[in-house]
Amino acid sequence: MDAQHPATSVSPPRRVRRENEETHAVTNQPPVLDYDAFGSDSALQEALTRWGPERGSGSAYSRLSEIGTVAGSPQARALAFDAHRHPPRLVTHDRYGHRVDEVEFHPSWHELLGRAVGWGLHATPWTSREPSAHLTRSAGFYLWSQAEAGNGCPVSMTYAAVPALHVDPALAAEWVPRLASTTYDPGLTTAAGKAGCLAGMAMTEKQGGSDVRANTTVAEPLGSAGEYLLTGHKWFCSAPMNDVFLVLAQAPGGLTCFVVPRVLPDGSRNTFRLVRLKDKLGNRSNASAEVEFASTWARRLGEEGRGVATIIPMVASTRLDCVLGSAALTRRAVVEAVWHARHRRAFGKALVDQPAMANVLADIAVEQEAATLLALRLATAVDRAPADPAAQAFLRIALPAAKYLVCKRTPAVVVEALECLGGNGYVEESGMPLLFRESPLNSIWEGSGSVQALDVLRALQREPAALEAWLREVASAQSADPRLARAVEDVLTSLADLDQAEYRARRLAERLAQVLQGALLVEYAPAEVADAFCASRLSGDAGVTFGTLPRGVDADAILHRAVPDF
Repeated sequence: MDAQHPATSVSPPRRVRRENEETHAVTNQPPVLDYDAFGSDSALQEALTRWGPERGSGSAYSRLSEIGTVAGSPQARALAFDAHRHPPRLVTHDRYGHRVDEVEFHPSWHELLGRAVGWGLHATPWTSREPSAHLTRSAGFYLWSQAEAGNGCPVSMTYAAVPALHVDPALAAEWVPRLASTTYDPGLTTAAGKAGCLAGMAMTEKQGGSDVRANTTVAEPLGSAGEYLLTGHKWFCSAPMNDVFLVLAQAPGGLTCFVVPRVLPDGSRNTFRLVRLKDKLGNRSNASAEVEFASTWARRLGEEGRGVATIIPMVASTRLDCVLGSAALTRRAVVEAVWHARHRRAFGKALVDQPAMANVLADIAVEQEAATLLALRLATAVDRAPADPAAQAFLRIALPAAKYLVCKRTPAVVVEALECLGGNGYVEESGMPLLFRESPLNSIWEGSGSVQALDVLRALQREPAALEAWLREVASAQSADPRLARAVEDVLTSLADLDQAEYRARRLAERLAQVLQGALLVEYAPAEVADAFCASRLSGDAGVTFGTLPRGVDADAILHRAVPDF
């Protein structure tokens, strides 16, 4: 610059924002949620102490502690987000035009599923020598489902396939050790060459849905005993990249169950045509496909014409996981809502200290504990059932009733928890929309609400031991709370007159499950939780939405139990 044009330094007016300057400070937002999902869950801890193995026995508690630490971490949340942002992709042909029928998954899916398999959340309880193996496995499944629910589908189907396979000792000897392996080995190759396998199922068809007896897929016997060729389709086949599938088809002797591997023993691909992947509301990390069979090689499982009887144990196992999975969704939703409310202020107080909000949070926390306690009680019965007819009878009525009620209540709990976050809860980054989209699924899978209610009705009408088992379960707590006692009497009055029973099936199933939850809470939960449940659910002193608990309920104690300060 010369003397005539000296350099000058001009400061911008204060009202003009510098390019990189923040416009405001970010305050009144909750910190990142990073917590121990196992250690902070009092209901789970107490159930394991009551019904599970002794503390320090084997590796069960250390394994659950590890699962809980990972499940509540930001890293697990990131894996879940990635798995849903990058859904599975169908690849029908390779670059040369050869049919391959494969599904490609994001690496986050493999990380999620690999951890579940490594922790033995799939089929290991059937071969484990650990005490209370099904209960501890259920606890782990419940914890990991709080991180991401989609990977629970192949895990659950593998768990459920084992009791069905035991119908045929030879098939069980071949497949169960592979399914129980804790090595995750993805990809399609011969089962004999893999370190671990996963199982799936393909039951329903376009024209029948839950009415599997209407299936039209045909099974043609081959010369070799027990071998068939299948021709037909399946309308829903989840996790189609699993290694082996249980399939229903019409054999000459009627509806029959078959074992269908994706890869044949000689290394060639079995005919398992993936027509398309379902564009689903939720569960988008997991692939669900439409499948066609064309001379697809299969081996018979059980006798011809006994297909439904063969899959009953499998259906019972997946129903248990539906209850556990729904309890897990409500647990995560409650934790998210309480965490937000404790760290967000409005109108001069923390949200959790606002009476109306405290009522909502306490109400959904009570619902969540009731769901968790019932789910774990069912898992305990699974451990006992092989040697205990009473446990078998209990499961016969309590399992479909629990699936009906717990899975039906889950969407309402999740949407209420979402609303606790206000507009923030409606935004994808919060994670609440992911939970909400997942929340209806378990009520549909393995028989929707009416199917479960009618199954409860069949148990009542055909198996007197089932109702006797339910009565024994509620008897010990019945005298401890007059509201529970009246509810039990009301149930018995309803059952004394089964006129128009099918029309009333849902109400009966709901009440059986709700009274059972009340009895479990009265016997095992703190007084404040049991009192809130009995007052609102059994005596009717509440509205039809959450947040309508009656006066006198100790909401603060309920919330500190549900989500301890961490």
